[in-house]
Amino acid sequence: MRFNPRFLTIQDIEGAKGRLQLLGPSEQGLSIMAPKMVCRSVYVENVDSRAANMLKQNMLSIGGEVSLPRDAFAFDGSQIAVIISGNLKHYRELMKKLRLQPFGLRILADELEQLLDSESAGRILKLGGRAYDLGRRTLIMGVINTTPDSFSDGGIHISAEDAVEHGLRLAGEGADILDVGGESTRPGSDFVSLEEELQRVIPVIEGLAKLTDIPISIDTTKAEVARRGLDAGCAMVNEISAMRLEEDMLPLVVSRNVPVCLMHMQGMPKDMQVEPRYDDVIREIAQFLRERADAAVEAGVSPSNIMIDPGIGFGKALEHNLEIIKCLREFRSLGYPVVLGPSRKSFIGKVLDLPVDERLEGTAAAVALGIANGADMVRVHDVKEMVRVSRIADAIVGKG
Repeated sequence: MRFNPRFLTIQDIEGAKGRLQLLGPSEQGLSIMAPKMVCRSVYVENVDSRAANMLKQNMLSIGGEVSLPRDAFAFDGSQIAVIISGNLKHYRELMKKLRLQPFGLRILADELEQLLDSESAGRILKLGGRAYDLGRRTLIMGVINTTPDSFSDGGIHISAEDAVEHGLRLAGEGADILDVGGESTRPGSDFVSLEEELQRVIPVIEGLAKLTDIPISIDTTKAEVARRGLDAGCAMVNEISAMRLEEDMLPLVVSRNVPVCLMHMQGMPKDMQVEPRYDDVIREIAQFLRERADAAVEAGVSPSNIMIDPGIGFGKALEHNLEIIKCLREFRSLGYPVVLGPSRKSFIGKVLDLPVDERLEGTAAAVALGIANGADMVRVHDVKEMVRVSRIADAIVGKG
């Protein structure tokens, strides 16, 4: 006789319940067993070393684990990082214990609860008078470049008429959002003047706004371009500097009450690909995005209006981009929708040794795996193809 053991893929409570249903348990048994099947490892920073040891003992007592650095046992009150591992039942019991403990552990209990609850919370993006349920399908943002020097399609849609026609084609192919940009951010590029950027994007936005009801995004770092774009019909701002470059950008987003995408970029386009370095690429990007999102909320931006983008290709080497896509779900723990922009990027060219115009299949693979790993929106050039890819990926991961 063979017992045929095999690993199960279980990511959440619903997945656990689905597996358990095959066994035919009682409803009471289902509710008791499902949380024990969903396991999580949580990285926590700035823990008092005394609290870390209490945390470990509490988690060990209920069957979980807390991994500590060697210097945690100095008990000197220094700040350290730890990794907590356990199933959802462990976490619920741990949080009860922590609320009775000193050294900031009560606060940690609240943050853990918020983190775990965020996984099952419904996420609705309101954009241009529409409400998108991000749990039902991945959104597609179609790229409209009005620049002569963008890395992928520079000069192709440089006239307003051509750009509007291209935007309408993307809308017909299934784009949920049209992202209009008038300043190339390819590696080595310089910023253009305010007047030049306005001349490139405003006629396109005005033309699209008259001919389609698809929400339009303005891709810019300049507050005045964003203001004029919103006046012309845009419904959101896509900001590669996470609103660091111009002090007027943040108040503008607050006053207009529109969604904004905050992207991570190491350096500036001119120098961002000159030997980018990270000690821990996921932790450092997540920390940056958390700080920028916190600053936005503190200034008055509604949390429901914030999206985050780890910035594929913006100050990242090949290995950084691959790691970001592989670990994309970690950014979901920040509590905001995650946007991914892998389309035709150089990391695909490096892996496949192919030029920009031959990266469709590579983009499709990156989009599919990005969705599997937690992307809520993908920014792409090839909308028709990526709509098809995303629908299959959505079906596999259980959206809808």
